[in-house]
Amino acid sequence: MQLIIAEKPSLARNILSGIAKIQSDEMKKFNGYYEGGDYIVTWVFGHLFSLADIEDYSPTPDGKWTMDNIPCFPKEFKFNLRKNDKKQVDSGVEKQFNIIKRLCNRADVNTIVNAGDSDREGEIIVRLCVSHALSGTKSFVRLWLPDQTPETISAGLVDMKDESEYENLANEGFARTYIDWLYGVNLTRFATLKTGKLLRVGRVIVPIVKAIYDRDMEIRNFTPQKYYVISSNEKTNDEFVELTSKTKFQKEDLPKAQELCDTYNGCQAVVTSVTKKKSTISPPKLFSLSKLQSYLGKKYKMSMDDSLTIVQKLYEDGYVTYPRTNSEYLATAEKGKISTIVANVAKLGYPVKFKVSKSIFDDSKIESHSALTPTYKIPSPTALTDKEKQVYSTILRRFVAVFCDEECLCDKSEIKIKVGELEEFLLKGTVITQKGWTKFDDYTAKDKILPQLNKGDIVNINFKPVEKETTPPKHYTIETLNNYLKNPFKEDKQSADENDDEDYKAIFEGLELGTEATRTGIIDNACKSAYIALKKDVYHIQPDGEYLIEALLQLGINMDKYKTSELGQSLKRVFRGECTISDSVSLAEGEIQHVFDVAKDVETNIGVVGEHIGTCPLCGKEIMNGRKGYYCSGYKDGCKFTIWKYICKKPISVSNAKALLSSGKTGKITGFTSKNDKLFDAALKLDENGRVVFDFN
Repeated sequence: MQLIIAEKPSLARNILSGIAKIQSDEMKKFNGYYEGGDYIVTWVFGHLFSLADIEDYSPTPDGKWTMDNIPCFPKEFKFNLRKNDKKQVDSGVEKQFNIIKRLCNRADVNTIVNAGDSDREGEIIVRLCVSHALSGTKSFVRLWLPDQTPETISAGLVDMKDESEYENLANEGFARTYIDWLYGVNLTRFATLKTGKLLRVGRVIVPIVKAIYDRDMEIRNFTPQKYYVISSNEKTNDEFVELTSKTKFQKEDLPKAQELCDTYNGCQAVVTSVTKKKSTISPPKLFSLSKLQSYLGKKYKMSMDDSLTIVQKLYEDGYVTYPRTNSEYLATAEKGKISTIVANVAKLGYPVKFKVSKSIFDDSKIESHSALTPTYKIPSPTALTDKEKQVYSTILRRFVAVFCDEECLCDKSEIKIKVGELEEFLLKGTVITQKGWTKFDDYTAKDKILPQLNKGDIVNINFKPVEKETTPPKHYTIETLNNYLKNPFKEDKQSADENDDEDYKAIFEGLELGTEATRTGIIDNACKSAYIALKKDVYHIQPDGEYLIEALLQLGINMDKYKTSELGQSLKRVFRGECTISDSVSLAEGEIQHVFDVAKDVETNIGVVGEHIGTCPLCGKEIMNGRKGYYCSGYKDGCKFTIWKYICKKPISVSNAKALLSSGKTGKITGFTSKNDKLFDAALKLDENGRVVFDFN
């Protein structure tokens, strides 16, 4: 008897349809599972288990957060059944786990099947459940499903591999889980206790918020600069010919720009070559999840969370393949399956044919899953909601474009015009002569009609200085943020038809921030935490997001793309079997320990919000450590005494605040920043009115 544990009830139901194709016995429903013939099918609800909290390792008397038990680096990570909002084990979770536990240990069950989603998360969800439920050992195999159609499921059931073949994938999943826990619980508590405001600190959420913060600050602080280019736009043969030089001039160099114009205008402009050739425009690649989300965000203003929810449902309904893929290519082993889907799509009236090329099938650019495609199962006209139709038709139309039998033909023209021996200008134009695949998928390049010129023609010119103005960078959109997160170190973003080897190298090396499976949820959490906001398809930093980033910088918590990518690379090494889980976890622990070591520095340690640090020199009441300063607890009675935590961009440590309160002055403090951004050193002292002032003596 085989016990199949599905990641969700919906997958369990789909597995029943696959079983029906390979056995005639009816699957009967029982409390929490189905059984019939050679199979038992049960399910989890995603994560039944979660990592234990810090208090499970180091209890506190009242259960409140404290600096006394962090950083916490467990020697062995513990898992507990998932709890509800009241910190009690969820009754539904406990009930289902007990059912699974009983089924795992049934004497007639000799094989347990991991039917988690086909990724590292799904791998460890079922493994955790089995490891806590099973007493003894049994055969443990994996059902790996690229889609949830009955044909794929039935084929998968007769060709399952031993779970040991997925050991490295599971190890990466566990390492990622442990590292995210270490960062989340230790640094969230640290930052919250230090600032007095709940700050959600995570390995990936912080660099995502920081990217949006940095871009918005760049836009906010941008000062436009005027400059000049020299340009001519005169008629030749009754058509305007626009020529703009690559040379730029600063605003104060207008005379030099005019001088160069005079020099150019003193020369003859001659057409040195005219080339026209018929060409084809290749269709775009198939969709990865992030590329699909970028497309839907741009065209329909659909959020990443909404698009993932919809495409996940389409997958569970059997209409599309596994969505959480980072590849835009298909595996060569899938040629037979794809040929069948192409033939099925052709029956719908689309002009498609099966074809093989490196731009479609490329095993070197697939990590775990191929690109998103439709399956053989076509939804009826009434089966989908309007938004589901938008998502499904987008995937279908891209598939049709890639396998379209009609090429997109165009005429490409190039005209080279030389002005004396000073500069050669290149004019390019493309005119589509046969739409081909562009009838089914968007083509965004704009056609440019070039003037009718021949080699040897003299072109009329009159160069003039033209004033231009620098523009600020653009806010991140769903598309541009996705591009950044997939490869945050890529300076020059390539267009869709250029070589993408660099992007896939970055993904496989672990340089990306987050993964296709996790990014959507993390960005959604950043929105729910009011750190960022999505307006149409544009991201903006919010006041809480600004506070988060600035507070972390002041606390010395550096979680930029470099640190996150370093950890991402270590996780990929675990996946490749080049290092162990403990190696990767130790790297994270070292980074976290460094944060706490820096915080102990007497010159920068701002203490913990809520603690008493001394006596008010004005009214004699207690001085409290607050979010923005050390303030008098008698403020309700009118006492306004405060020592601000940051003076001229320099943190005022608890030790310096205590020195002011006890003796009225501090020693020399280095690193203040003036309004002119100049560094200076000074002591602080209290004047006769109890105000904090600089002492330069």
